Amino acid sequence: GREYLAKHPEAVKERIAAITADQLATLIYTSGTTGRPKGVRLPHDNWSYMAKATVATGLITKDDVQYLWLPLAHVFGKVLTSGQIEVGHVTAVDGRIDKIIENLPIVQPTYMAAVPRIFEKVYNGVAAKARAAGGAKYKIFQWSVGVAREYAKVTQDNFRRTGNATAPLGLSTKHKIADALVYSKLREAFGGNLRAAVSGASALAPDIGYFFSGAGIHILEGYGLTESSAASFVNPGEAYRTGTVGKPLPGTEVRIADDGEVLLRGPGIMQGYHGQPEKTAEVLEADGWLHTGDIGELSADGYLRITDRKKDLIKTSGGKYVAPAEIEGRFKALCPYVSSIVVHGADRNFCSALIALDEPSILVWAAENGLEGKTYSQVLAAPETNRLIETYVQTLNEGLQRWQTVKKFRLLPRDLDVEHGDLTPSLKLKRPVVEREFKHLIEEMYEGSREA
Repeated sequence: GREYLAKHPEAVKERIAAITADQLATLIYTSGTTGRPKGVRLPHDNWSYMAKATVATGLITKDDVQYLWLPLAHVFGKVLTSGQIEVGHVTAVDGRIDKIIENLPIVQPTYMAAVPRIFEKVYNGVAAKARAAGGAKYKIFQWSVGVAREYAKVTQDNFRRTGNATAPLGLSTKHKIADALVYSKLREAFGGNLRAAVSGASALAPDIGYFFSGAGIHILEGYGLTESSAASFVNPGEAYRTGTVGKPLPGTEVRIADDGEVLLRGPGIMQGYHGQPEKTAEVLEADGWLHTGDIGELSADGYLRITDRKKDLIKTSGGKYVAPAEIEGRFKALCPYVSSIVVHGADRNFCSALIALDEPSILVWAAENGLEGKTYSQVLAAPETNRLIETYVQTLNEGLQRWQTVKKFRLLPRDLDVEHGDLTPSLKLKRPVVEREFKHLIEEMYEGSREA
């Protein structure tokens, strides 16, 4: 390279000058959560737009420090890189997921992006530690969780109505006490300087979002697809609303189709699928509108709420529609021992669930409940463990419509992970893969049941 540049000193400038806006920059394959991955053609103009639009939201500045663990070949990691190139802030990169908690106090980021699974694991880890401490400490933690959620809901609602994130004196007083006892320690675990965390790739359970919000860790949920260069929506700073994915990036249009599907149009939309014009025509209209495959609702002031994947909606044999992600999110907020849950019920006469437990958390519980010294597999097989999870399933069902309730569940022999192909590199669930692998457990739950 050095030899070539010595002979052609203008080579780099010439190559850059030859780049056109519509020239292919990246070919990124979809996650394959619902079928065979497709190559998404994203030209240079997409990434230029993403860089400018991300900065225009006010989300990042040149003074920020970003912690980046997402795969750089993934569209989410790519859009974070484009924003960094635009403003030139410091970014610490480490793709090892198991090092995130260890690295945060060292890097001390001002912002980071993650996926719901990371926040769920942090929440469950904190809950498990509090439970292990027992007695008064666990009661204080449970109380602080309730205070955080109430405080977040009240302050967000007041900000929406008045522009001020205020809370009544009594609630503010309780919040200050809980902050000193619990929340401040949680913020230190994130490095102590975290201004905001962006969550994407899948839906974050609102109860978990409200907890972190009330604890002073502001999770700005966003939304996008590989086909839209990752970022199409993001929550706007102070005005963020837990349970929504925020407002469209400047320059991006949105509308809701008659069947509830979210449609997008703008400079971030792909050219099409590589070598698959028929697949492109299925999702990309001639006038530029992209069919996302997601079901959503728009508020009067432009905040989008994604309710489910169009393909993931379950229709029971009784004709009722069920959104599995909503049920899964509720359960993750209820049960401190769950790592993954997959709700099943398409063409069945009731809903069931496959549940994977977080190994460190459940082993701590086991040691305190007469199962000390048992292996993870032995703990999973113990009747006491099944009874424990059953109490959380019953609590879940109390808040659901009759046709949504989980009538049966099975504990999985291992957690879901990237290595076994259950999750994508950005930790999104591959439902068909999981349902195929554990088909025997699903069939076991429906043995003898009358199919309508």
